[in-house]
Amino acid sequence: MSDLAAEQSGPYVPYPPPPPFEPSTTPGQSPRGDTGFARLAMVTIDCADPVALASFYGELLGWETRHVDENFAILDNPEGGSPLGFGRVAGYRPEPWTEPDGSKHFHLDFYVDDLEESTAKALALGATEAGYQHGRTLKVLIDPAGHPFGLAPLE
Repeated sequence: MSDLAAEQSGPYVPYPPPPPFEPSTTPGQSPRGDTGFARLAMVTIDCADPVALASFYGELLGWETRHVDENFAILDNPEGGSPLGFGRVAGYRPEPWTEPDGSKHFHLDFYVDDLEESTAKALALGATEAGYQHGRTLKVLIDPAGHPFGLAPLE
């Protein structure tokens, strides 16, 4: 991925509009049979440097940048799912989830074809290996902003 700042184009659009909502024949239910009335627009990750973190995840996932500025960046999901956003937070500090008095606020898990190769690639992009590991089938890494994420083989 080239420099994210150079990829900014067009007006800021926080997320794509969802497909048209089709009313259900059953009151309170969508055509999919669920009872929800909202759809996920985007997951936004807080950080100190949105450009750098979007670059990291863009390379990790192979996703393209839709928007970037010094305070916010968006990566589009090429499979049509929700995009990932990255927002600057003044005074941002990484989550101390591996410390006795800390916890993680969220984490992302990704399927990979080859766990060892994918771990090496993520480390080369700037991730670090977490001291605590959940087991042999999930590798816990820390992104450059301090958020934990997992890599798991797709089997």
